[in-house]
Amino acid sequence: MFIEKIYEKVRSKIHEDPVDKLRRLGAEIGSNVHIYDGGGAIIDYDYAQLLKIGNNVTISSSTLLMHDASMKKELHYVKIGRIMIGDNVFIGSNSIILPNITIGENSIVGSGSVVTKNVPKNTVVAGNPAKVICSVEKYKEKHIKQSNVSKCFSEEYKVNNNPTKEMLEEMIEEVTENICYIK
Repeated sequence: MFIEKIYEKVRSKIHEDPVDKLRRLGAEIGSNVHIYDGGGAIIDYDYAQLLKIGNNVTISSSTLLMHDASMKKELHYVKIGRIMIGDNVFIGSNSIILPNITIGENSIVGSGSVVTKNVPKNTVVAGNPAKVICSVEKYKEKHIKQSNVSKCFSEEYKVNNNPTKEMLEEMIEEVTENICYIK
């Protein structure tokens, strides 16, 4: 009985939602925030109090570092800095956000980006190091034009909705040759 209680307590901590864990450790996090770790996120929980995330933010399997220990051996100190993420931000998979970075509201960080400098609001950045690609408005316009000439699949095509074999084959064939969209 005692061992089972300990096991349950440990198991609940291992599977704790990253947002809940960060809040518990002192991070300031708004509403409707999703951190999809997919087993690959690296979040600097030891310095959670240095993290501030606004409302309506999505972070895919990415790294959030509020510290840099590269000079600890030489200086006997670890550099620390805040990460502040504004409202309505999307951070793509495998991105790395370094200490002392602010990501402005309504911005997009492309997958695989290494963010070494602040990101202005309403901006799309990508690359290593991340550089400004365009405004979010231009990016949106591009995808509106593209979606008007591309195949757009309904939600019925998502695996969780049990599409037919024919539907999956249709999707595979279509995306092999073209960019497509799905609801």
